[in-house]
Amino acid sequence: MTAPTTVNPSPPVAATTPPNRAPIGAGRVYSLFLLIGGLIGLAASAVLTFDKLRILENPSYVPSCNINPVISCGSVMRTEQAEVFGFPNPLLGLAAFGALTAIGAGLLAGAAYRRWFWLGLHAGTLLGVFFVHWLIDQALYRIGALCPYCMVVWATVIPLFWYTTLHNLRTGVIPVGPRLRPVVREAARYHWALPVLWAAVIALLILNRFWYYWSTLL
Repeated sequence: MTAPTTVNPSPPVAATTPPNRAPIGAGRVYSLFLLIGGLIGLAASAVLTFDKLRILENPSYVPSCNINPVISCGSVMRTEQAEVFGFPNPLLGLAAFGALTAIGAGLLAGAAYRRWFWLGLHAGTLLGVFFVHWLIDQALYRIGALCPYCMVVWATVIPLFWYTTLHNLRTGVIPVGPRLRPVVREAARYHWALPVLWAAVIALLILNRFWYYWSTLL
């Protein structure tokens, strides 16, 4: 069963298009996806920043997302992993998702960007994916707690990376040889499959890691 073509995240530009110096735009769906994804990530980062500031002001402050021993923002925010670069991680989110929101809004308004810009965006989302997966590993196997707003960020960064990759492959920002063109076409056709599988794997890891707790709720 094929996915409806109306949800395809980028315009049907052939993957054979060679990279050139002309500015490259984006389809409405992908542009809207960047805008909405940026806003969601920005909102989650803002809440985390607010709660972090409250904890710094009052160490006994209990964030509203402290739900149970596993779903506990406070447990995560008080760890070294929450300040990898010497300042609260959500500040990175405010900057990164703010930029994505602006890019998405610009694309919706008809903006087009040079190839170097799209490669920079791709590199940024790739770094975001690596950082998110490091945080997932730390949350599951070092900290032993989950932050709901952090998981919102995870669920936003991964598809942003995937659809940016597809956009760059299909528009020729990343050159594709003849042998890989059918692969790109099929990846674009079933663009929903990888993010769904990706999310399912992470969900299974979470289920397995905290099964000792989930089982008590059954």
